[in-house]
Amino acid sequence: MLNQNQTPLLDALKANAARPHAPFYTPGHKQGEGIPQPLADLLSKAVFRADLTELADLDNLFAPQGVIQEAQQLAAETYGASQTWFLVNGSTCGIEAAILATCGTGDKIILPRNVHSSAIAGLILSGAIPIFLNPEYDSVLDIAHSITPNAVESALQQHPEAKAVLTVYPTYYGVCGDLSAIANITHQYNIPLLVDEAHGGHFGFHPELPTPALAAGADLTVQSIHKVLGAMTQASMLHVQGNRIDCDRISKALQLVQSTSPSYLLLASLDAARQQMALHGKMLMSRTLQLADEARTKISQIPGLSVLEMPRLGGSPGFVTLDKTRLTVTVSGLGLTGFEADEIMDEKFAVTAEFASLQHLTFIISLGNTPADIEQLVQGFTTLAKEYCRSNLTVKNQVWLNLNRTLDYAFQLSPREAFFAVSEILPLTQTNKRICAEIVCPYPPGIPVLMPGEVITKPVLDYLQQIRAMGGLISGCADSSFRTLKVVKE
Repeated sequence: MLNQNQTPLLDALKANAARPHAPFYTPGHKQGEGIPQPLADLLSKAVFRADLTELADLDNLFAPQGVIQEAQQLAAETYGASQTWFLVNGSTCGIEAAILATCGTGDKIILPRNVHSSAIAGLILSGAIPIFLNPEYDSVLDIAHSITPNAVESALQQHPEAKAVLTVYPTYYGVCGDLSAIANITHQYNIPLLVDEAHGGHFGFHPELPTPALAAGADLTVQSIHKVLGAMTQASMLHVQGNRIDCDRISKALQLVQSTSPSYLLLASLDAARQQMALHGKMLMSRTLQLADEARTKISQIPGLSVLEMPRLGGSPGFVTLDKTRLTVTVSGLGLTGFEADEIMDEKFAVTAEFASLQHLTFIISLGNTPADIEQLVQGFTTLAKEYCRSNLTVKNQVWLNLNRTLDYAFQLSPREAFFAVSEILPLTQTNKRICAEIVCPYPPGIPVLMPGEVITKPVLDYLQQIRAMGGLISGCADSSFRTLKVVKE
């Protein structure tokens, strides 16, 4: 057992920041002496004294042998990994590295269509061929959940040569699928299960939270420590266990997608956040869960509002459990869209959600929230329901569901080939049967309908136009008005 009280990287950074010396190395502001005054006024010079580079005592992120190595070993023990890497380019670079380390040009990888854009970037960088699975979809709430074990098993039966399976756990809404079953199926083919656990870095610190991905059998997981714990924005970790992942390939892949001038402020924040959770994690998560339960209970009692709850009777294969620190409030019963409610809550009541969708607002309740925050959140919704309620909003979710079931997807080129191909922008009416050169993702349900390399078809175009007509949004593509599309030039 390592001494989890230690913060080797943070201590080394503190010592170097306080050491009197003449700095003739990067960064150019020289420990804050050259920082513009408005920035110094905002942050104070203390933070810039610690904004240092790879000095001898601070180790090297790409070949750690000193304090970074020690800090990563402490993190690996805390999170139950055999090896951990600190990430300064967010979970984005971790997902990209995971795909690069397991797949090469032409290799197949199985993954959900509602993956983060970093997974698409990983496909483009690696040249891998995606085998996309549709996640389970709740047509009442218009929320996409997880892919199911049956879907993964069917895909592997059809593509036994696949090199890896990647899944999202939890989803942006805090929903967790049956990851243990997916891991068992994946391992029957002796390939690794990669997990985008960006929003689940807190799972291992309280029994009322979902099972962490590694404990559920994942071979590799990427966690955004900054999203739900105490690290600075952009600070994440990649964890590996077992022997299905080549750790040397992970290290080399990270050298391709991480900065060669890593921020030691971000690295030290990972060291400190690990210590905080190793020593006080259960207490902090108990308090966070208590705040979340209070918010969920009070908001669910407000007329016209409902909250996403834990599934009953074991749930479904795509929704086994819920991260209770993630609060999704359905506002359509007030006759408001989520986008309207988000604007009112932010501007009138100074309550800012993580994100809005057509029917919902979703909030992250973390160790940084206070009872006053929860009181303000509840009061905001109470006033919203009293003063802004209008006739009920009718949302035709079933139309989206039925349309989505009729869509056929076919890759003519790999995402990499389509990304690097010469492209052109055409009016929507001229894109039928052309090869898409960008991502097109409608909200709801938040599942990409077109990817680079896929053939555009009339049913797909009709589906997307129907979503826009019913008030949905189209994201990912260059033209958010969805009058034009970027296609591969013939």
